[in-house]
Amino acid sequence: MKDRSDPVLAADALAEAAANLLVGCGGFAAGDEVVICREDPAHGWYDGRLAATVAGVADALGMRARVYDVPAPGLLPDADTAELLASASNIVFFARLGDQGRFGPSGGLGRRVMVYARDLAALASSFGRMPHAAMLAFKVAMDEILFSAEEIVITCPAGTRIAGQVPAAARRHKPQDVTVRRFPLGVPAPVPAAGFSGGVVLTDALTPTGNRTYDPPVLFLTAPVVAWVESGRIVGFEGAQADVAAIDAHYRHLADLFGITPDVVHSWHGGIHPGCRFYPARGTDRDLWSNTVFSSPRLLHFHTCGTEAPGEISWNLVDPTVTVDGTVLLDRGRLFPGRFAALAGVIAANADLQALFGAGG
Repeated sequence: MKDRSDPVLAADALAEAAANLLVGCGGFAAGDEVVICREDPAHGWYDGRLAATVAGVADALGMRARVYDVPAPGLLPDADTAELLASASNIVFFARLGDQGRFGPSGGLGRRVMVYARDLAALASSFGRMPHAAMLAFKVAMDEILFSAEEIVITCPAGTRIAGQVPAAARRHKPQDVTVRRFPLGVPAPVPAAGFSGGVVLTDALTPTGNRTYDPPVLFLTAPVVAWVESGRIVGFEGAQADVAAIDAHYRHLADLFGITPDVVHSWHGGIHPGCRFYPARGTDRDLWSNTVFSSPRLLHFHTCGTEAPGEISWNLVDPTVTVDGTVLLDRGRLFPGRFAALAGVIAANADLQALFGAGG
């Protein structure tokens, strides 16, 4: 990954990032047909220039790219869109539709890539240019550390303290992960929460996980609320009466809407990509915020409400600390992978990762 700080090199940086997306992540090659889905930029989630930019690079690489407009989540897809989504086509999503059902079966489908870079600046930054293979190696090592740990303790400045380990049954199997490829790759596999107990302090708002569409998508809180968890089940909320009542109603609403179990804390994971720009939630769309900055180490989120992955309601912890078997891996939103031999080995073997994590890695 070359230094692209000079604005003159912006086009070169975009080409590098687009190739990283198409070839490094998607595995597409010359001759492959790739459908690049985009949602209307008027919805505020994606820069309208992204799809055309990546399509141009795909064509330059000898692929057969076409841009296809899809509706935003919650809007009924037309027959052609429904047929495309069910087909064996290779698809790159600059659209939230690609995030829905991401834990579902992939049999019969082509390669699918969900893109979380929302604009050209994010794509051209180290977030989009960090070689996908390097992040994949880092992620696999992170999975092994978390899934084999005897005790993981999660805290945050707001007062969260929850601890546990991956249940024995889950340790014996490959970590459950999405069937849609993520780009940029910014989180490890979700850690099952069935073995975790403690208190998670909820602040600001509860947001969707991006798995399904519902209204209202965001529940704002007037003050912090503690969610008490025992072995992956919510046993109660403690806080201002109005907030607790609103949370209870929100969970009941989604349970009734989707026919799911409301008191489940399904899993959690935190961001592992320092190239992901973090920005505060204040004054922004909380749904867009949480589903954009989740790759940053400054955010860790729990998936809740529902036994099927990943659940529907996200608990977001800003600047978390994660201690694994007594060693601090994440300290108030900053990763220290060099403290773990497996992660240190991956970084030592890759100059791009060394640049990404810096001396603190």
